[in-house]
Amino acid sequence: MVREKFGSRLGFILISAGCAIGLGNVWRFPYIAGQYGGAAFVLMYLGFLVVFALPILVMEFAVGRASQKGVARSFDALEPAGSKWHRFKWVALAGNYLLMMFYTTVAGWMLAFMVMSATGTFEGLDAGGVGDVFNGMLANPLEMTSYMLVTVAIGVMVTRAGLRNGVERVTKVMMGALFAVLAVLVVRAVTLPGAGEGLAFYLMPDFDKLFASGWGTFADAVFAAMGQAFFTVSVGVGSMSIFGSYIDKRYRLTGEAVRIAGLDTVVALMAGLIIFPACFAFGVEPGSGPGLVFVTLPSVFAQMPFGQVWGTLFFLFMSFAALSTVVAVFENIMSFGMDEWGWSRHKSCLVNGLALAALSMPCVLGFNLWAGVEVPGIGNIQAIEDFLMSNNVLPLGALVFLLFCTTKRGWGWDAFVREADTGEGLRFPRWARGYVRFALPVLILTVFVAGYVPIIQVWLGWG
Repeated sequence: MVREKFGSRLGFILISAGCAIGLGNVWRFPYIAGQYGGAAFVLMYLGFLVVFALPILVMEFAVGRASQKGVARSFDALEPAGSKWHRFKWVALAGNYLLMMFYTTVAGWMLAFMVMSATGTFEGLDAGGVGDVFNGMLANPLEMTSYMLVTVAIGVMVTRAGLRNGVERVTKVMMGALFAVLAVLVVRAVTLPGAGEGLAFYLMPDFDKLFASGWGTFADAVFAAMGQAFFTVSVGVGSMSIFGSYIDKRYRLTGEAVRIAGLDTVVALMAGLIIFPACFAFGVEPGSGPGLVFVTLPSVFAQMPFGQVWGTLFFLFMSFAALSTVVAVFENIMSFGMDEWGWSRHKSCLVNGLALAALSMPCVLGFNLWAGVEVPGIGNIQAIEDFLMSNNVLPLGALVFLLFCTTKRGWGWDAFVREADTGEGLRFPRWARGYVRFALPVLILTVFVAGYVPIIQVWLGWG
């Protein structure tokens, strides 16, 4: 079977960026930046993005392009004879499934809020009223299931149409629309009366805020910045290596990774340019936590002239961000069946689509019928799935890619750099070998351990 290829370099960049650009950028990043002092946190995040996430992104692309296969067969093709690296593919497949088991539900929230904004549901409501609407949706399993199934159906239909005719074509449109809507919302937010204070908070670093409660606050901010930089580019489960397998060797992979991470970061920063000026303009606390997007912002839009329009556009942008990730990860899942078992694209989409819909149900029910299912220190079913993915599968999976590309028992440093540097553009820095081989694994393990600290504190009664 001849492997499909992207129709253009732009398609590869936009689809890879679409996979990275998701709710972590536009939901998690703004409220974490708000909690840790705005601009000072943003600078730390950008630094960690360069030294932490970019090298592993290049490695995923290199593994995919060198093998010309997705994670189902890439390690089989590149590993030394007799080694067991290929067993990681089952962890990667489980990780992709685990991510979509809760991501389809949260993406459905974005679609629901877009519809509610367009129909005027939030008109005249304060944050308490919007919170009641949100909680009412969570308590309704039928409504939640409907929007989740719409999300799954979109992912299946787009991937079923093929790489060029489905994934590439639709993602190009979604990403173009995402940037257009984002630009309109930024202009509206920064021109609000009183927006200047929000811009200063977001763009003028005040490092004293990082030490507001002593060194403990600073340490928390550092770990949060490391984690955000790492998770924002979606490395660790082969969701990027699949797109590496679809591209040719005309361009060096480091330059492509920089462009993709750059687009990802621009979206995160522009989301902040919407949220912080709007919050300060209407006297809302910018560090109000995960409810910032679903409770606080709809009430802010309701206070604006033409707020119904701006709210609809905001959740349209959020929906595009979420669906671009859904489509990209669905493509990785569908390609697994095609590469590993030789399934047709139609069969892989049918089998995996039904499985994804069924496996997404526990997250839906975890907010209503199964609301009592919780783990102390972690939370409900959605929080458990998120914790397993974000704090376990992603960092440990990234460590596998890192060791595979840098050790003699794996693919090896020389083979990795040779593949990364094939073509035109920015070279991977060979002088960074010591850092990548020895320091980067320590940083990854630090993020892994740091994720358990607050949970253990709760279990021991210290939190």
